[in-house]
Formats: sequence, structure tokens, C-alpha cells
Amino acid sequence: MTVQARPRAVAATLAATALLGLLAVLAAAPAQATGYRYWSFWKWSGGTWAYQQQGPAVYVPPDGSVDGWRFAVSPDGGRDAARPGAPGDFEAACAATPAQAGRKRIAVVLDFGTAADAPPGALAAGSAPPAARTGCASVATGASSAEVLAALAPPLRYDGAGILCAIAGYPAAGCGEALAGTPSASGDRGGSGGPDLGLIAGGAAVAVLAAGAVRQARRRR
Repeated sequence: MTVQARPRAVAATLAATALLGLLAVLAAAPAQATGYRYWSFWKWSGGTWAYQQQGPAVYVPPDGSVDGWRFAVSPDGGRDAARPGAPGDFEAACAATPAQAGRKRIAVVLDFGTAADAPPGALAAGSAPPAARTGCASVATGASSAEVLAALAPPLRYDGAGILCAIAGYPAAGCGEALAGTPSASGDRGGSGGPDLGLIAGGAAVAVLAAGAVRQARRRR
């Protein structure tokens, strides 16, 4: 390699390093999440809550099953939504509801969430959402989860698109509002959701050095 070619090689190396550094910054910076305030729908399966893939108007729960509902601000994507806090104990919920021929029993867990999840103005100062509760509905064998919920926790409120907005009248207003920069339901509420400014500054510094090296190489030609 000639003496004249060495500065060019150094400049090229620094430029490549800067590019890789900036790509790493972009990859490491978390995307700004969009969350929604809504009632998520769950089913008790294998000793844990599993996100219900079918809507309540479509899903027909079998006898002895447990539906779960949780009101919270959760990121979009279903499985990352906040789960009901109580377990789905069918025997405990339906112990006082006798089995009947031609009907089925479905246990339901309702978790109204926390004050932080409540819509603005929904709660009086210092108050909390309704306490979580568990019930048991005796319904026709072909009843959907929406019919189970209507029998157990009226009044229900739906929007024009058929989205469930309120259970047992809660909340009184609003339906699935989007909130930018919502933390994940895993409890990580400390981050801002934006890129690390220190990483960006470091990447920018490398880019400046690379640009300077390129200019210096040109002067030596």
C-alpha cells in the first residue's frame, strides 16, 4: 500500500465504523409503543391466563371453563396485555351454582384494574376502581362469552364497531383510547420509550471523526 493510499484506507475504515455505530444505535433504540385503554379477554388454561384469540361474541366456552377480563392500559398485541390478578378457580366460583340439565356453568373473573389505568375523570379524588370480583353464570349450552358476561355483569357498553367498552358500567365513558409511549405490561414503567441520547451522541462523534479523516485524506492527494 502506498503512503498516499493509507489515509484513504483509514478514512474508509472510520466511515464504516461510524455507519455500524449508527446502525447499532437505531437497532438498540426502542420504538415508541402505542398502548390502549381497554378490557382484554382471557381464558384460564393449564393453570394460567391465556389471551383469548377469539372475540367474546364468537367464542363459545365449554361447561366448567373460566373467562377472565382485565381493564388496563396495555400495549397492543394481546399477549402483552395486563392479565387478571386473580386465578381462575372454577370450583370456588361456581360452588353455590348447581348444575342443570341443558345448561352450562361458566366462571368469570373481572379485574377492573388500578387507578393508574382509569380514564381521566373516571374516579373521584382518592377513590379506586371497583374491586375485582368472581362470579358464575348458568347459561344455555350454546351461549357465547358475550352472553355469559351480559348475564353476569350488566350493563355492558359497546361502540359502533362492536368493541366492548364497559363491563358492569365501568368505565362510564371512553373506549379503547390510544396512548402513545405506553410501557409494557411486564411492569417496566421506568423508561421513556425514546432512544438513548448518549448512544446517539457517541455515534455522531464517530461520524464527525470519519468525515474529518476523509477531508484530511483528500488534502494529501
